[in-house]
Amino acid sequence: MTSDELRQLLEGVRTGAIDVSDAAARLGQASVAELSFATLDLDRKQRCGFPEVVFAEGKTAEWVEGAVRRLSEAGQDCFVTRISAEQAAHLATHFPHAEQDPLARTFWLPLLGERPVPTGKVYVVTAGTSDLPVAQEALVTARVMGVDVELIVDVGVAGLHRILRQRERLASADVVIVVAGMDGALPSVVGGLVDCPVIACPTSIGYGAAFGGVAALLTMLNSCSAGVCVVNIDAGFKAGYVAARFVKRRQTKNAQE
Repeated sequence: MTSDELRQLLEGVRTGAIDVSDAAARLGQASVAELSFATLDLDRKQRCGFPEVVFAEGKTAEWVEGAVRRLSEAGQDCFVTRISAEQAAHLATHFPHAEQDPLARTFWLPLLGERPVPTGKVYVVTAGTSDLPVAQEALVTARVMGVDVELIVDVGVAGLHRILRQRERLASADVVIVVAGMDGALPSVVGGLVDCPVIACPTSIGYGAAFGGVAALLTMLNSCSAGVCVVNIDAGFKAGYVAARFVKRRQTKNAQE
């Protein structure tokens, strides 16, 4: 329920046009959408600035479709992550105008109408090419949330001159997301080059002793660069979401001043 709708409801109660019990029932109905397989949070955008995001992994294609349809009926943008090839094909049939990114494994069904001009600047940096799927998930997430985002690929510490060539671009960023597997050392390097928050995202890329990304995660958690924070292994969505919230919050504050 939007603030205008809530105001109208309360005004109806004040004037006696709406019964208190009826208003309470409307408030209860407005906050969630109960499906047989999910309970969707319809107030997420009002509280957090972006609607509930659907995590598709482990769900049937029909469940994902049902969640997308209900969110769309509620007048909300719909973003889905970690969709499989089967889910992607199913969704393309039912929502042909939606945007899908097979590398990021994402589905994006925005409301009709003009989109806002992207704000801020986020760079997504990968240590290697193998980190691209996770990086693309971060990039798409930040982009659908209204942030200007660009990708810098394959600049890991094995060739340190590659990231040093990007210093000027990185210096213009509001947030830098660094996606790395193997030894996970790149976020510390980037953290020593910029004055903005650095979000480190470990990936499960690497040989045996990388332990599916645990080695990179521990390296990032132990970073000596004070401006580095860390999300979970392969959590490109989380990295992009947090980066976008940093930027949007800053833009809101600047607009109020």
